[in-house]
Amino acid sequence: MPTTDATTAAATAATAVRTGRLEAPGATLHYEVRGRGPLLVMMPGGSADAGIYDTLAAGLADRWTVVAFDPRGYSRSTLHGPAGEQLPGAHSEDIARLIELLSPDGVPAAVFGSSSSAIVALDLLSRRPGLVGRVVAHEPPLVELLPDPAAGRAVFAAVRESFLRDGVEAAMVTMAAGLAPEGGAGGGRHEVATGADEESRAATGPVEDGGATAPPEESGGASEAEVEGKAGAGAGAKAGAGAEAATVRRMMANLPVFLEHVLCSFSGHAPDLDALRAAGPKLVVGVGRDSRALLPAVAAERLAQRVGSATAEFPGGHVGLTEDPVAFGARLREVLLG
Repeated sequence: MPTTDATTAAATAATAVRTGRLEAPGATLHYEVRGRGPLLVMMPGGSADAGIYDTLAAGLADRWTVVAFDPRGYSRSTLHGPAGEQLPGAHSEDIARLIELLSPDGVPAAVFGSSSSAIVALDLLSRRPGLVGRVVAHEPPLVELLPDPAAGRAVFAAVRESFLRDGVEAAMVTMAAGLAPEGGAGGGRHEVATGADEESRAATGPVEDGGATAPPEESGGASEAEVEGKAGAGAGAKAGAGAEAATVRRMMANLPVFLEHVLCSFSGHAPDLDALRAAGPKLVVGVGRDSRALLPAVAAERLAQRVGSATAEFPGGHVGLTEDPVAFGARLREVLLG
């Protein structure tokens, strides 16, 4: 029977991060690997990068080799030339290369995408179905599947124009107004953004909380070792908060690329419904419990109806993976193993 120390060492090894670089046409991709087992690719949406999945990936690394990455043009995945309009097909080919690199024996991978990256996951499934065994696409904001596609396209075009004219903050306000449920004020920025605000939610939640300082405690009759232990724990917490804040800043810096070069081309993508229908048994469309009235969830449910795929409800709203990553990860585990 393994000792406690051996069990701890095994758990630490499973969640240790191994990084790599992959050369692709026009870009060099940064990726991170945790765990052992079948390959699971976690695709960040909006302006997020691999860091958005730190908690989720660590929680799933006991069962899968979990790969997260920075999309081309974001954070540590550098473009070989100027940023231009990004297309889901180019991004899905990046994922195909990652799978071929990290699953050389040809065993199909599981893929999870949320928001704009769910659109990439769908494109991968339609183009390269042999590479994947299960695709979970959480709320892909496919405006072409809405009852009024032109209205959906106009929402995102207005967001892009707002960014080009007045900057990031103005664009997020425009997005919130455009995607609010009909007849109401909506769920606020953190609920309505198409993935671009995942890192903003993190910034206004755990990062600020982590950076707060509490009143000093009286040491009283505590031993020197206990006082030193508390001091060490406090220093560790501050270091963790600092690293999290740096991750958020890194992802926020991707917002200009997302708003100008990704938002409209991804949301306006027309998926290959015939190919997705043929691959239907591999596809699960995710919908947030708290976001069913919002554009991305409406589009997602219409997609599932059109291609006959299964649907799964996830905790939280459109950015549920940052609202409660533990609960979201537990539900993702169920869907992947189901």
